[in-house]
Order: sequence, then structure tokens, then C-alpha cells
Amino acid sequence: MNKRIALAGNPNTGKSTLFNLLTGLKQHTGNWPGKTVAHAEGELTTEKATYQIIDLPGTYSLYSNSEDEEVARNYIIFEKPALTLVVLDATSIERNLNLALQVMEMTSQVIVCINLIDEARRKGIEIDAKKMSEQLGVPVILLSAREKIGIIQLLKTIDNMMERKITTKPFQIAYSDEIEQKIKQLEPHIKKVFGDDLPTRWIALRLLDNDQSLFDELKSYLGQDKQTSIEKVIYSNKERSYGA
Repeated sequence: MNKRIALAGNPNTGKSTLFNLLTGLKQHTGNWPGKTVAHAEGELTTEKATYQIIDLPGTYSLYSNSEDEEVARNYIIFEKPALTLVVLDATSIERNLNLALQVMEMTSQVIVCINLIDEARRKGIEIDAKKMSEQLGVPVILLSAREKIGIIQLLKTIDNMMERKITTKPFQIAYSDEIEQKIKQLEPHIKKVFGDDLPTRWIALRLLDNDQSLFDELKSYLGQDKQTSIEKVIYSNKERSYGA
């Protein structure tokens, strides 16, 4: 059973504080293979199991704008952690939701952790976690890693997610009719190459963005003998785009 948990979030959301609280002294740091980007890993033990937590670089998005973003994106897509915790700042939810929505396009196994809830309450900000959960289609936990608020609920939710006791249906952004039509055209071709191994809708969106960094990663993921198959999809997409 895959017991790895990825921890994602914008900078300054208290993500590292949450990581330190969950892992205690059972952690170590290092660099990603072939990268200058540092990362931390640690162990979390709950009532049900012990999990490995990977603290991803703090990023504002998961596109190919920086090495940090590529590292975080690649881990979620290619390493396929069993669960991804997305940490949001309770005082700046609207700005932080961009990253959460991107992660939910990549994987359905997501818990949204709204951190710094103590600061939000001092500012008179009230957050309806139940309503947010209904709208986002994934569990939403209010917490303060600094004050240790909501941690027990988070641990129970992690166990329930890992045991598949919680069914998620992540909110999907609806794009323009033109983009949605192109996604529908691309998805069958992508599925032929990757099957259910990778999220076809997300890959289609990145192909439409002409994300060269991701193209290279996809070819590397497939291996030399299967690279031609994804190249055909990439080039057919470019022809489709130019002809639009």
C-alpha cells in the first residue's frame, strides 16, 4: 500500500510549521535528484498507520514557471502519492485556492487544510468548512498548526482517506466551449498512451498550453521505446492549435 503523503501550499501558509508538527523529530532534508531544490521528508504516525510525508516546495502554481513548480508538479503526477494535503492561508483563501484547484485537476485524493484559522478569527473572518467541502468535493479541515487546533480531526481524516472511507469528487473548472471541445478531442489519444496511469484531462490542458517542460517529462516517464506515441499526440495537438 502506498502510504506517502505530499504536502503542498503557497509560501507563508504555515506549511512547514504543519510539517514539523506532524513529523516531529522523525524527518530529514536533502535535494531532489538532479535538482538544486531542497526538500524535507518525515514520518507521521497515527492511530492506524505510519505514513511518509514529503514537504513539496512552496509554490503559487504548478505550471512550468520555475524549478520549484516543476518539482512539485512532477512529484504529484509521476510519484503518485496516496494523498495530497493542500495548505491554504485562512486569511487569504481566494488567492490560495488557485493552487488547490490545480492539485484537484491532477488527483482526487486531496485534503484541503485551511491553516492560520486563529489569525482569521482574530480578523473576524469566519469560514464554513462544511460548505467549502461540499463545493470543492474534498474534505476541508480548519486548523492552526501553531496553536495545534484541528490536528486530531486532520489525522482522523487522513486515516479515513487512506482506508477509502471517504469518497471525493473534486470540483473541476469548466473552461470555454472551444477549450472543452479540444480537451474531448485529446483525451482519447492520451488515454491510449497512458491508460489510467496519469490524469488525461490535466495532461490535455497542459498540451493545449504547449508546456514543453511537461512534454519532456512525459517522454522521459514513458521510456525510449514508447516516446513516439506521446510525440504523435503532441504534434497532432500543435496542428490542431495552428488550424484553429
